[in-house]
Amino acid sequence: MWRVIFDRARHGAENMAIDQAILEAVAQREVPPTLRLYAWERPCLSLGYNQRIAEVDLDALEMRQWEIVRRITGGKAILHTDEITYSVALPDNMPLVEGSIIESYRRLSVALLAALELLGAHADVTSPDAAGRAQGPVCFEVPSNYEITAYGRKLVGSAQVRRFGGVLQHGTLPLIGDITRIIEVLRFEDEAERQWARQKVQERAITLEEALGQQVDWQVAAEAIAEGFRSTFSLILQETSLSEKEAERVRALIGEQYDNAEWTARR
Repeated sequence: MWRVIFDRARHGAENMAIDQAILEAVAQREVPPTLRLYAWERPCLSLGYNQRIAEVDLDALEMRQWEIVRRITGGKAILHTDEITYSVALPDNMPLVEGSIIESYRRLSVALLAALELLGAHADVTSPDAAGRAQGPVCFEVPSNYEITAYGRKLVGSAQVRRFGGVLQHGTLPLIGDITRIIEVLRFEDEAERQWARQKVQERAITLEEALGQQVDWQVAAEAIAEGFRSTFSLILQETSLSEKEAERVRALIGEQYDNAEWTARR
């Protein structure tokens, strides 16, 4: 049995703290493997664990009143807004996450593909030969190994960390909106480079609305992802919420890390 949490929209620091608290609890075998589906209270720029804060235009971010947070996972910057985000936390000895990160990406991507098929999207996964590596600060610049694409453009971006005896993978599915908005809060050498980056993201990334030709409600997308995991891995999913211990850990992590300016600017 797995848990599934259909969460409400929350601020960036709280969302990242919840994912880590779940990872820790799952790793300690205090709770079952957990699929969490969530949204964002306000637009929030998330940085990869080792990404340089110098890549962010903090003044532009403040002017728009967008949030910023640093993830526990690696990768490049993502602007979280108008999307559904998933996280999966598993003990590190489960067959689903045996082997390398890339191998576990491949296994978990099957459930995401099943969800997108339920929604009517014609999606595929990138092979190691076709995948690229982002040279700039934007996660959706190019698809990585076994990430989800539609019409050759990145649709789902994911990142994974293995820590505490567990595995956390979380990722984002943009539902609607202008996927190039992130360019406005990142630093570039000049305006020409900014416009080039904007064009590159536009060409290489896609929203679910663009892929389908129609909008999909958040709840519909969340239920499809849950069903994709349930059917792909023959799971029993129990809908629930955080334990009291997890909620207490979330509050501590917000103060210690995710809403802490020193943690955010650590690199």
